[in-house]
Amino acid sequence: MDKFDEVPPWAKRLGWAGLLPFVALAAAAVLGPASLRDLFALALLAYGATIASFLGAIHWGLAMRGPMPAQARVFPFVWGVVPSLLAWLALLSPPAPGLVALALVLAGCFGVDRATYPDYGLQQWLPMRLALTLVAVLSCLFGAVAVLR
Repeated sequence: MDKFDEVPPWAKRLGWAGLLPFVALAAAAVLGPASLRDLFALALLAYGATIASFLGAIHWGLAMRGPMPAQARVFPFVWGVVPSLLAWLALLSPPAPGLVALALVLAGCFGVDRATYPDYGLQQWLPMRLALTLVAVLSCLFGAVAVLR
């Protein structure tokens, strides 16, 4: 097996560490004082928007690496900005609907990655991406529910 066929351990650790703000802010929104729920939810929304932008930007980086099939030349660049734009719109929403919208954006990012990563030979990243996405999406949904109660 080639050393590039596996996700590096440090990347796994950083990926899992990146979930700490999702989980901590969702827990704070659910378990914290009612007077701070909106603040925790807004912080969660802002963090999630940052991550969505990062996930889109990966596609620019992949597209800039080298030659691509003709049908794929434009898509990664267009898709690369879509998560940022959608996350920005979510940030302009009240926390609960914004977090639901962001959960959908994060799930959509995984869907696109699942369809495109194999074209780049990056399918080994998909199991970790799925797990990270599930935790992030659930955190956003828990945060949304927290501010509605």
